[in-house]
Order: sequence, then C-alpha cells, then structure tokens
Amino acid sequence: MKILLTGGAGFIGSHIAEALLEANYEVIIVDNLITGNEKNIPSGAKFYNRDICLSIDDIFVLEKPDYVIHQAAQVSVGKSLESPIDDAQINILATINLLDACVKYKIKKFIFASTAAVYGNPLYLPIDESHPTQPISFYGLSKCTSELYIKLYSELFALPYTILRYANVYGPRQNANGEAGVIAIFAEKIINAKTLRIFGDGLQTRDFIFVKDVAKANVAALKRENNEIVNISTNVQTSLLTLFFEFKSIMKNNSLLPVFCDPKFGDINNSLLSNDKAKNLLHWRPIHNISMGLKETILYYKNTIKHNG
Repeated sequence: MKILLTGGAGFIGSHIAEALLEANYEVIIVDNLITGNEKNIPSGAKFYNRDICLSIDDIFVLEKPDYVIHQAAQVSVGKSLESPIDDAQINILATINLLDACVKYKIKKFIFASTAAVYGNPLYLPIDESHPTQPISFYGLSKCTSELYIKLYSELFALPYTILRYANVYGPRQNANGEAGVIAIFAEKIINAKTLRIFGDGLQTRDFIFVKDVAKANVAALKRENNEIVNISTNVQTSLLTLFFEFKSIMKNNSLLPVFCDPKFGDINNSLLSNDKAKNLLHWRPIHNISMGLKETILYYKNTIKHNG
C-alpha cells in the first residue's frame, strides 16, 4: 500500500515517514522545504519538492497513492496572529486543494493532523472530543475550518477520513526557532547555556506527547475506524516548572535557574486531552512518559549541537 505524506520533511512528518516504512508501506513525501529539511527524509521514501497550495495532480497520476496523510501546515500561533492570510492559505486552501485531489483520484482514506488549539480555553478537563471548538488563535481557527471542510467532503463525496487532534508534540528534530515547542526551546537554551525564560508563573500545564507516539497513531489510523475525530495525547498534565525540574535532573545541572516573564498573549492556563477514544478506536496508547521522551530529545539536541559545532 502506498501513502502520500505531506510535510514529510518536517518534525512530525519525518517521524511518521519512518513509522510507515517500518510498517512496510510505500511512502511518497511532498514537502516544499520552507520549514522542513531534506535531511529529515528517511531513506526508502520517495520525495517531491512541491507546494501543495498548487496542483499536485501529476503526482497522484504518477504515484497512484492509496492513502493520504496530511501533515504540512503553518503551525505557529504567533505567526497566525501576525499574518492570518498566510495562515489561511497554507492551512485551509492547501487542505481544500488536497481534498479535491483525493476525491478525483479515489483515495481510500484521508488522515489529517489537527490540534488541541481548536478547543480554545477548556470548559473542563480532561478535554474529550465532544468539547466545543472555540479557538482563540487564527491557527486554531484555520485547523478547525479545515476539519469542517474534511467532514463536508466526506459527506458530499464519500471520502473516508480520520482527524487526529494532537496535544503538545515534542521530540527530536523539532525546530526551536520555527515550530516554537516549549521543550525544543528549553533544550536549545539549556544546552547552549542561554537564559531560559518561563512566560507566566510556570504553573500552567500542558499535555506533552512524544513525537514517535504520534507517528504510531497515524499508522494505526490508516486501518481503524473511519470518519472519526480522535485526540492524540498522554492524558497527563505537566506544568512548565515540572518540565524545568525534569530538565535539571536529566542534565545534572543544579545551578540552572529560569527567568520569569509576562505571560504570552493567547496562551491558555491549562490543557489536558483525554485519550480514551484513541485507546478504544485506534488500539493505540502512548509508550513514552515525559522523562523517557525528554532523555531521548535532549540526547538528540546534544548530538546535533556537537555535530554542528
């Protein structure tokens, strides 16, 4: 079976490509390399340097993929607030373009990377999939809008789908400058002995999910229930201060001290996603706890910095 994977040179996409290859799928990656890196593409995957905002019909005709996993996106909340038009073009219009191709070429299933940002400020914790969607950033809104397009394409054209709403994904290859994951930022600052800033009091919590667990969820979604929205999370709350102390422990650096700054605009206080549906429908559960994931992530950044230095 052949999978067309958008964004496969990126942080999450490259791990999905590896998991697909391990599961003996053929992998076709489409990425414009604006935020992705060709070095991330695993051997064994075929690569097209293309922009999915434009027509990629020729790739569908040539490769004849069975499934599409759509990971390519603008993923920065900050950038979405600075440039909502760019955010909408990348996240909404490109998704519509891809959906059109999926219908035209009779794709068996469309897997979409969504986000906890569609929920906005939680009304209750843990957040399950029936929680109202009330995004507070254009990024969350563009993902939420894409979800609605996917559901309507399914209703009108019988295109099966699974929408995966990711919690806070972290792990090797995350770009501290581009994708702005707090763990990537912490790792880069600590390893390079730079000032580590915590915005707010550090008591705000997130549900941190390791990227390799996310990759396995995408593979599981290919053959499991159709037309479902599923949270991909750990169902564990971790505060930023707890995260900081985990870093101190792993790095064996008792002299580390953070600098506290004003909270960022648009940040929510607490986030926790229920993963019961993922366990039941996808037969999936996360393998890595925060300590395991951080150790692997920190090792990656140490090796990267050493190699680049």
